[in-house]
Amino acid sequence: MHKVYHQIDNIAGNVVNVKAHGIRYRELAEITSRRGTSLAQVIRLQGDSVSLQVFAGARGIATDAHVRFLGHAMQVPFSEALLGRVFTGSAMPRDKGPALKDNFIEIGGPSVNPAKRIIPRRMVRTGIPMIDVFNTLVESQKLPIFARAGEPYNSLLARIALQAEVDVIILGGMGLKHDDYLSFRDTLEEHGALWRAVMFVHTAADPVVECLLVPDICLAVAEQFALANKRVLVLLTDMTNFSDALKEIAITMEQVPSNRGYPGDLYSQLAARYEKAVDFDTAGSITVLAVTTMPGDDVTHPVPDNTGYITEGQFYLRGGRIEPFGSLSRLKQLVNGKTREDHRTIMNSMIQLYAGYRETLEKQSMGFRMSSWDQKLLKYGAMFEKEMMDLSVNVPLEGALDLGWRILAGCFDPVETGIPSKLIEKFWPKQVSGARAEAGRSQA
Repeated sequence: MHKVYHQIDNIAGNVVNVKAHGIRYRELAEITSRRGTSLAQVIRLQGDSVSLQVFAGARGIATDAHVRFLGHAMQVPFSEALLGRVFTGSAMPRDKGPALKDNFIEIGGPSVNPAKRIIPRRMVRTGIPMIDVFNTLVESQKLPIFARAGEPYNSLLARIALQAEVDVIILGGMGLKHDDYLSFRDTLEEHGALWRAVMFVHTAADPVVECLLVPDICLAVAEQFALANKRVLVLLTDMTNFSDALKEIAITMEQVPSNRGYPGDLYSQLAARYEKAVDFDTAGSITVLAVTTMPGDDVTHPVPDNTGYITEGQFYLRGGRIEPFGSLSRLKQLVNGKTREDHRTIMNSMIQLYAGYRETLEKQSMGFRMSSWDQKLLKYGAMFEKEMMDLSVNVPLEGALDLGWRILAGCFDPVETGIPSKLIEKFWPKQVSGARAEAGRSQA
């Protein structure tokens, strides 16, 4: 039997406080007032004082409103019918489709027992060379995309959603502009990828508490798909908006603030979500890729700073490209030795030469004379940025490796690359070598 209380003690912002007993943290309640019925969630328990965040806001709720506790936490329906649908941050249909009313599952459960996990061993192909070749995404990995405001991180997520070789895509939007939401939806529809995707979208105009629900809903649904032997990729944007929602509620409840006003449990709140990434020993997997914007491009900001201690590397998005220096997939060594024998060599050699190109740019900017080697590095760097770093490039891993060989052969002699002779003999493009030799004879 549901407990009903007829007196609200006080209202602060969108948080109401009531005296109640036997209530659980994160339990749902219905608040009935003159304006109708609103859904709320328990966000703090302090003795017999219960604080509830009202989903639709507390405007119009009086202290004589009725509070009816439902006896369970937030639930979301789960079935294959979710695929191709778009929902709000509270799992209500946003696409004007029918509401799903069967097989409800609770959100926000614990992470998977380590005994049920296996060591990550398979790559997630995305068709983006800067990921597949240089910082391979691995199944069950948890990685943030660090970016400052204005970078095309949502466009990058949309491309990954289209091209990633997984079974299910779950996209969670937090604090999205309406245009960004429409862009995600239209991109997936136009390219025929919405059939394998589920979207849970909280826009900037929606109640702040729904922003907090999005990651938990996405990960609860992902876990069910993974248990059904699906390879699931969860894309979240933006975890800084999620953290700002935590801060807003903490301020409303007059909690003692920590660094820059964020709650003291920010690390635990973020870790509880990222640690849902898993590769089941007898089922599918959950891979988490989440955007974290950096206010002022400051990596020491509390949100990216705490995130870096939780995740297994990061992608840095700068100037519309995935920056090779600073980006790191710590699990790539588990898989890139099993793709093609030249993968690691191409990865290491091209980045080393690109570092030389960056140094040459600095010398050039200071007016140093450019040697013939510097000229080769300048040519190589321009080709590398245009043909591999550009996020519009879409080639499979093997094609990207072949492209890497062509770029190297178009700029250097084999001996200048430092690549072992065995790999040179097998992979160095013969027609390019012949053309370079002919050009040398002509000059002679």
